[in-house]
Amino acid sequence: MRAPLGIRVLQTLRKEPDWLAMPAEDLDAFRTAENRRRSTPLIRVVTGFPARGVTIHWHELPLPGRSLRIRVYRPANDDAADAGDALPLVLHVHGGGFVGTAVQSDWINSHLAARLPAVVVSVEHRLAAAGVPFEAAVDDGWDALRHVLDHPAALGVDPARAAVFGESAGGLVAALAAIRARDAGLALRAQVLVNPCVDLTETALDYPSMTEHADSPTLTVPQLQLFRRLAVPEGTDARAVSPLYAGSLAGLPPALVVVPTLDPVADQGRAYTRRLREQGTPAQLTEHAGAPHAFLSMPGVVPHARAARAEITGFLHGRLT
Repeated sequence: MRAPLGIRVLQTLRKEPDWLAMPAEDLDAFRTAENRRRSTPLIRVVTGFPARGVTIHWHELPLPGRSLRIRVYRPANDDAADAGDALPLVLHVHGGGFVGTAVQSDWINSHLAARLPAVVVSVEHRLAAAGVPFEAAVDDGWDALRHVLDHPAALGVDPARAAVFGESAGGLVAALAAIRARDAGLALRAQVLVNPCVDLTETALDYPSMTEHADSPTLTVPQLQLFRRLAVPEGTDARAVSPLYAGSLAGLPPALVVVPTLDPVADQGRAYTRRLREQGTPAQLTEHAGAPHAFLSMPGVVPHARAARAEITGFLHGRLT
């Protein structure tokens, strides 16, 4: 099955860099340029236009030793806030791993904020880079969740109705945040993992989907090899940032795992769903035939994104309201 036409057109217009040979300074320059591109108004033709009636703003979280940017989405006509009531919280983590910004997910996050309704908080986490392992992003996701839940009045959220939601490498961050929350005694209502990358160990590239979709239009094996090299440099415990190998997946919030079939990491999402179920955690798997990796951030060229949005909205609505 082929990727949607729009994705194939975009692929022909862009030249794939030699990821594994790219010097650190060139990667830094690429990241800066790419994130700037993903934040421009014109790119919304691909990434989707935000829902009307939702306010979007940047906010700084004061954390010990650092501050962390979050992007906050809230219904503009917030009857709950007018009545003094708090809204559910959805903590979101964007994809990309070594590139990416919360802005690329404005479409899905604004629509979730409007349709649930809820306050959606997207974490502008540290990206994997030379000297910055992905453990930093994992800490950012967890620290943001804990801070918002510890100070719910600041954003008008109800700490008793919270969920985590991550895409791609952000799915890894969200899954580990759910595990940390369980261990800390924080009761989350749900977790949503979209085309999640959950294995950064030496087995990360051994799945059949890696071979079948090694040169997919939106994610290639060389990109994954670079991400893994940056995320878990030599001497790093890859299992510590691989939810698939967590000691226990019991007692976690119910999960929705969304898998596009034309995706190198498709089998990672399937494997994580199986392991959640084996450990007694309710897990629902939905597959989108013909959709590529990162399709939820490209509703302008991948029609499957709207069906996934409906699934995610319904799943979270049933657990947060």
